[in-house]
Amino acid sequence: MGVDVERLDPIADAEDWNRHVERATDTHPFYRAEALRLQAKETDTNAHLLAGFKGQELVGLFPLFEYHKGPATGAFSPAPYSWIPYLGPVLCNQEKLKQRKADKRTNAFLEGALAWIDTELSPMYAKFDTVGLGDVRTFLWNGYRAEPAYTYVVDLEGAPADLLGSFSSDARRNVRKAREFDREYTVTVGERPDIDRIIEQVRARYASQDRPFQLSASFVRELHAALPEGSIRPYVCRVEGTFQGGLLVVESADTRYRWQGGVKVDRDLDLAVNDVLDWHVMRDGLESGVDHYDLVGAGVPSINRYKAKFNPRLEGYHTMTTGAFGLDVLVEQYRKRK
Repeated sequence: MGVDVERLDPIADAEDWNRHVERATDTHPFYRAEALRLQAKETDTNAHLLAGFKGQELVGLFPLFEYHKGPATGAFSPAPYSWIPYLGPVLCNQEKLKQRKADKRTNAFLEGALAWIDTELSPMYAKFDTVGLGDVRTFLWNGYRAEPAYTYVVDLEGAPADLLGSFSSDARRNVRKAREFDREYTVTVGERPDIDRIIEQVRARYASQDRPFQLSASFVRELHAALPEGSIRPYVCRVEGTFQGGLLVVESADTRYRWQGGVKVDRDLDLAVNDVLDWHVMRDGLESGVDHYDLVGAGVPSINRYKAKFNPRLEGYHTMTTGAFGLDVLVEQYRKRK
């Protein structure tokens, strides 16, 4: 018996899809049907939810976004310029399989998914993340190009003092110095209006560097409202009641993701706002039983220096592409005009 790949409807089959997402490994809240619908709406794409089954057993999930603009067609996961970290295919029920059987199932699922994409969408260009997929050989065998990418992950283990002790000397000093800060400050999980403050602070930082930033606060607010409580947490640092900085943190069953925020604060303030924010996110995650803190990206040298001081491990993954070069540029220009 082979692997059958089915398309689930993001509305009619949402409950079934979400149940599969909860059973799969390496998923997070943005895999949920309500998040996929919002991503499609935000990016003017069509969502396709592919699920692979061997009999009644779930083998894998592959959320897709179909893009059309004039003669250009594309298939993406995540949606183009949605600013969603990590999507693409994920596997299920592989843990107890021997390597030969795992290879066979993985290949059968991906071959079926890629065949569906070619037959039903016929994209001129395709681009998929593979963070939840260690084996990308099926893509390579089907003519895809593999571009390596990296992220930093902090393992949340031991006591809070042990975690803090693993940081670099300046990170430890900044966290400890904050305890002696002579003005009242708080770090809390904020409310929906704080999402706007965080996004606007990031937007201003990008603008100061003459870089585009298309993520809208309204999109993030919709995600925050639609997803289960705690899926998106706007951590906020205030000094004497005044907003100083924040982080949008996404939480799955075992991982927290540093999604947006944490920009450099250009103020004469004797408080390392971002160090304190990241420390609170990690400490809270450790105390609530979360296993990992994914710093979401390790590809920008200037930012890497900041992230590396939390003693993370480096993890690699691939972005797979195929088709006409240049369509991704067309999509970017389209998104900038929206």
